[in-house]
Amino acid sequence: MLPDQPLFYSALKYALLAPWLKLALQPKVIGRENVPTSGGVLLAGNHLSYLDWLVVPMSLPRMVRYVAKAEYFEGTGLQGAWHRFFFTNTGNVPIDRSGATAAEGAMITAKRILNEGHIFGIYPEGTRSHDGRLYKGKTGVARIAFDTQVPLVPVAVIGTDTLAPAGKVVGRWTRPTIIFGEPIDLSPWAGREESREAQRELTDLVMERIAALSGQEYVADTYCADAKRALRESREG
Repeated sequence: MLPDQPLFYSALKYALLAPWLKLALQPKVIGRENVPTSGGVLLAGNHLSYLDWLVVPMSLPRMVRYVAKAEYFEGTGLQGAWHRFFFTNTGNVPIDRSGATAAEGAMITAKRILNEGHIFGIYPEGTRSHDGRLYKGKTGVARIAFDTQVPLVPVAVIGTDTLAPAGKVVGRWTRPTIIFGEPIDLSPWAGREESREAQRELTDLVMERIAALSGQEYVADTYCADAKRALRESREG
């Protein structure tokens, strides 16, 4: 059973880090009331910057957990000990290695966190957008939602790619916005949860809701990883 909110996380959130970030960034938060105050909640968001991992959790009173590479928890020596302490106490959970693949392991971990009554954050695109557009979502988000039946809340961040663009630590200042949409009703797919068609339908709806919140151009027929690969190959060729 995971602790509700580790002391180190609370210290960062209420004293050492988040208050200063809020003062500097002045983030605008919309729809916080759409996130239940107890029980498992699946947050599905767009991914523009490494700052997304900071601004979304500091916008909510509850802790938000994400999966992280198991390697972050397996290092040796002082550095390994620090990495384990930091990632464990900032809402990160190692991927369950009992899964056949990393993706399956991440899903096992996500479902465990949600079934224990915590908030879990997921980026359905699978990777950070390189051009500010929103790309086709992977169906893991639907499979997790169907299996756990927890509230599925779409989330949009706006402006974090201006503050911290890909490849840079700091960009131009802007006031970021975090928008929590209304939970998505899963009842239309009752009895069809195992269907790949149903999983794709729900995933597409999640991405459409995120696009409506964020205002991003939605590339519904291409995965972000494939778009990145095509761009890299065109530059190399």
